Amino acid sequence: MSSARPIKPNLGEMSRLYLAALQTYLKADPKADLEPVRALGRHAMSLGLETLDLARMHEIALVALVLPGYSSSTSDGLMGRAGMFFAEALTPIEETHRGAREANTHLNQMIKALSQRTLELAASVADLKQEIVQRKAVEESLRSSEQTSSRLLEKSRQMQEELRHLSRQLLSAQEEERRKISRELHDVIAQTLTGINVRLAALKGESMDSIKDLQSKISSTQLLVEKSVDIVHRFARELRPAVLDDLGLIPALQSFLKGYMADTGIRVTLTVFAGIEQSDSDIRTVFYRIAQEALTNVSRHAKANNAEVSIQEIEGLIRMEIKDDGQGFEVDGTTQAKTKNNRLGLLGMRERVEMVGGTFCVESAPGAGTTVRVEIPPPVVAAAEKCPPEKSSESSPLECP
Repeated sequence: MSSARPIKPNLGEMSRLYLAALQTYLKADPKADLEPVRALGRHAMSLGLETLDLARMHEIALVALVLPGYSSSTSDGLMGRAGMFFAEALTPIEETHRGAREANTHLNQMIKALSQRTLELAASVADLKQEIVQRKAVEESLRSSEQTSSRLLEKSRQMQEELRHLSRQLLSAQEEERRKISRELHDVIAQTLTGINVRLAALKGESMDSIKDLQSKISSTQLLVEKSVDIVHRFARELRPAVLDDLGLIPALQSFLKGYMADTGIRVTLTVFAGIEQSDSDIRTVFYRIAQEALTNVSRHAKANNAEVSIQEIEGLIRMEIKDDGQGFEVDGTTQAKTKNNRLGLLGMRERVEMVGGTFCVESAPGAGTTVRVEIPPPVVAAAEKCPPEKSSESSPLECP
């Protein structure tokens, strides 16, 4: 083709003239005079251009004018008129060269090939545009799906946070209610029963020989009242021991463990650093409730003989560990017991710990005992006054008095 021939010096300027003339012709009336076209051909011949040069210019003009922005039907009409333009521009050259008829036949074939190539390019461009539209639609669909997934994930996180918040509110409300009930039992009911007991004791001390039977009944009543007072005190301690608020965590744990060992027969040692009493009230309450719940699980499920409770300050954290030598259990990947009874207790303990910004974990295996570990960053902890490293004795297994 002409694209393989060297470009003549005047070909560039002539190509621009040819393009402008063809554009003018295509926009004009189809019956317009073709004399300017023949004049263009004569000018090309005067510049020494040949038939193939005009064919090359015509191909460039077709690609520039006919291909962009036209449909197939429009391109067919333009191609016909462009062919007439090209044939007329070749007329002066054909008249001055031998074999013009053969050259014209060859050029017609070339025009047809060029037309076919133009149509193929137009079809390729249309297919490419369609593919671009489809890809954009797919990308938009993927983007919309990703946004929907993100919104659903965010909504799920918000719902989880709301559930967690409600759970924490429930625990706080329960703790506050226990505090009120404990105060009511301790300050009102227990005092009333104690007053009754004092009055009965005074009545018994009076000298009334004729009413020995009444004195016996009064003695029996005193025993019942004393037993009632003990029950009320125990009930108050179980709800929330007053000693936890009045004296601190260490005395509260000591009091709880004495009653626990007496009731269960499980020997428990306690090791606590004195600085724990400088922590927030909420943190001390959490430690007390964790010890209470964990040891309750030990007595119910572990079949243990011994247990250890330790609270230490380690690497800027307050760590509580409750160990037992019981039968243990299987723990799944979320450190929750696979047994239903244990799972509920562990979830409650976990929620209490996370409520104050701590971490909770359980280590256990069948036949290897269980360790409950709690770590809480202390917001306020004074310089820890460590307990003396004394080992507990058989008769008094509590340390850090």
